[in-house]
Amino acid sequence: MNISANIVDISNRQIYYGELIIENGKIKSIERKEGQSDLFLLPGFVDAHVHIESSMLVPSEFARMAVTHGTVATVSDPHEIANVMGIEGVYFMIKNGNKVPLKFNFGAPSCVPATNFETAGAVIGIEGIEEMMQNPAIKYLAEMMNYPGVLFEDEEVMSKIEMAKKYGKPIDGHAPGLMGEDAEKYISAGISTDHECFTYEEALGKLELGMKILIREGSAAKNFEALIDLLPKYADRMMFCSDDKHPDDLIEGHINQLVARAVAKGYDIFDVLQAACINPVEHYNLDVGQLKIGDAADFILVHDLETFKVNATYINGELVAENGKSLIQSVETEIINNFFLDKKSPIDFQLESKSDLIQVIKAIDGEIVTESFTAQAKLENGLAISDLENDNLKMAVVNRYENQKPSVAFINNFNLKKGAIASCVGHDSHNIIAVGTDDDSLCRAVNLIIENQGGISAVSEEEEKVLSLPIAGIMTNADGYETAKAYSEIDFFVKNNLGCTLTSPFMTLSFMALLVIPQLKLSDKGLFDAKEFKFIQVFI
Repeated sequence: MNISANIVDISNRQIYYGELIIENGKIKSIERKEGQSDLFLLPGFVDAHVHIESSMLVPSEFARMAVTHGTVATVSDPHEIANVMGIEGVYFMIKNGNKVPLKFNFGAPSCVPATNFETAGAVIGIEGIEEMMQNPAIKYLAEMMNYPGVLFEDEEVMSKIEMAKKYGKPIDGHAPGLMGEDAEKYISAGISTDHECFTYEEALGKLELGMKILIREGSAAKNFEALIDLLPKYADRMMFCSDDKHPDDLIEGHINQLVARAVAKGYDIFDVLQAACINPVEHYNLDVGQLKIGDAADFILVHDLETFKVNATYINGELVAENGKSLIQSVETEIINNFFLDKKSPIDFQLESKSDLIQVIKAIDGEIVTESFTAQAKLENGLAISDLENDNLKMAVVNRYENQKPSVAFINNFNLKKGAIASCVGHDSHNIIAVGTDDDSLCRAVNLIIENQGGISAVSEEEEKVLSLPIAGIMTNADGYETAKAYSEIDFFVKNNLGCTLTSPFMTLSFMALLVIPQLKLSDKGLFDAKEFKFIQVFI
């Protein structure tokens, strides 16, 4: 197969008209020619850090959508399903991903459970890490979220890091806000990347200490604007990632969007493409072509070098997407799950008042970090209830693995005017997490999740909506485009019928139980101060 176009040679920083000759899925030769084309040919994009599960799609369905945007590979951390299903979940992701051409590169989840302050569905110890490290399908040790464990040299944490070193595989980081001597100690343990920087100063400090920084722009956390100015000086040590991408956003775009935004800001196109196409391949030693002779024929054709609208995507020489349409077919997917929970009643969500002051979590739109403040509790018959006037709404986390009383606290900035929303996508243990204006609505939203053995839901007095996620309670085996449509409908309902003002309500909700991210979060065991790394009381 021969393809002629304007070839974008990132390594040599030049663009010329030429012809690619492809044989047996590899690039046999690249020849300069006289002429010109309306299309530009360049290496495919790589998402340098993503949790496929957060798209609510299995890998095979994620692939069908991602290739239309020029994505040929991902560096995927399967710790979401691992926290539910253990190593069985990791192997499920690998097996399903292998059914389609997109090159998924999975890591061994390092923190299952993420902390001991919540109930997860599985535990992966050092033996499990070694088992996965021996598997050639596992490319790296996935994000080491337990940065206190690294700083205090916890024996199990350090053993997992040493296991990755033993097998010569990179170690991903996760240390939001860590700076100075603590960052230096964390990096010196052998941890080479971080995707959690949310300020320029933090990212710069880590870059100066030798770390590689990922610019993240997902459905919830958006750090592109804060970090992109670092690209010119550190183009050889920066990458792009989505981290978490909901299906409706995936329909709109992927890494191609970040490339277009960076170029529109005036950054050098070769620096931008190095971060998007080359750096992840080299850092993780991926079997992904970089448009060189002998490489796998993984490349894309785009209409221009401004919008990066994708004309065609090729993986191993196979055309997998053309003019916005995926040529990958859906595949059959088995259902695995870990969900043991009886329905709840409204009384389970009541919170007896212990004072008239409460600690309140403040969600931040576009961030997974939170703030906190104290507020006057709204009391009724000795119970603390949602305060709609001040937007201090009741929030609950319900253990999905065993029958326990829900953990209840208060959260601000969701701005629900009625009803409730709930989700079984609750990082990282994926217990049920809900926010509501009254106990009855909270209960109904949670029970919809229980009935469906996982999913997302929203209720008002008149309506109930649910998107079922039967695979580990966090993914669906349904068509990705149909899922995106269903998700968009429930998202619209939450914003327009219930009044939520957040850009991505369910994505923001999913991080409100993530205890390793500051500042205040809620687990199934109670209200948790992530800075002090301890439980605190709701009432002051």
